[in-house]
Amino acid sequence: MAPRRPAVWAVSLMALAGPVLGTGPASAGSPAAPAATAAVRDTVTWSVSLDEGGAGPDDDDNVHHCGDALRIRGTGLAGTGRGQGSAVLPVHRLTHGVDRVAAEVQADVPPGAQVLVDVRGRDGSGPWTEWREAAPGAPADLPRTVTDVQARLILWSGPGGTSPAVAGLRLTADPADLSVPAREAVAPFTARVFATREGLVGGTTANGHVIRPDDHFVALPSRRGLSRKGTGEYSVRVCGPARCETAPVWDVGPWNIRDDHWNPSSVRERFKDLPRGLPAAQAAYESGYNGGRDGFGRRVRNRAGIDLADGTFSNVGLHDNGWVTVTYLWTGDADIRGNSGAREREAPGTVS
Repeated sequence: MAPRRPAVWAVSLMALAGPVLGTGPASAGSPAAPAATAAVRDTVTWSVSLDEGGAGPDDDDNVHHCGDALRIRGTGLAGTGRGQGSAVLPVHRLTHGVDRVAAEVQADVPPGAQVLVDVRGRDGSGPWTEWREAAPGAPADLPRTVTDVQARLILWSGPGGTSPAVAGLRLTADPADLSVPAREAVAPFTARVFATREGLVGGTTANGHVIRPDDHFVALPSRRGLSRKGTGEYSVRVCGPARCETAPVWDVGPWNIRDDHWNPSSVRERFKDLPRGLPAAQAAYESGYNGGRDGFGRRVRNRAGIDLADGTFSNVGLHDNGWVTVTYLWTGDADIRGNSGAREREAPGTVS
């Protein structure tokens, strides 16, 4: 098993005091400029309800609505004094296509705590895009035009366990540029990566799943492809020495948490100078990339780019850490991969 985020979720937290503010709508410019006026007319802003989950009981993990604000339910992480929680919020349907979303959060954030907003989108009943962070001053650029938008809040408490209190969330979506031609259909991306066994039975994954013996899921080093608990909306096909298995992404790791190595370098969250398909941990281990360290400054001790739960690890034929071929199923188009979103509620651990 490769090391994960320090103390599970006790990563280096940004000290924030007071409200977290994102960006609002772009300036309308001069009334005399018709193009700018049209852009403002098509920009949409809405408030997101925080007191109901996005689609079911598994959409909230260790958070609750208390005192007119969303808070972490408990410290959660034994021995750390810190807690972590997340909430996938209701879907908002728009009347026209958008591809850029800004977030404005009204929150009381104690020193050392943090509130993050991820957004994703889909067109009608099509598959969801990856999650993309909408940070203060940096709206999320979605990989394609969408009409449904959904947000995910991630809360980290401070060192003393004091929870942030999120009182409101507003999203602003910019219209897509219809002059840009639609991209051609592509097959899902496949890469050969080094796999380690996750283990950690009894622990909790990044989406709130309590790990069981002989479990079937994987961990990837970015929350951009993290499924909601109990779903396979972001799944991979893992092929080992014996067979292949389709498994959902339920955890974040190993080593890094912002290394979406399956994406093209131009849109990769970090480590943009690495080629697509090469995990930063592998580059650090093999060639001393980033001084031989991960995103937290730890010395990288193996080349792992994926963790496999015990059941998946055994099913694909691994008896020790080793190389596997991974297909990141959500990176392709629905008509090519034969998946138009039905995989969301598919039982994990499909073997072929």
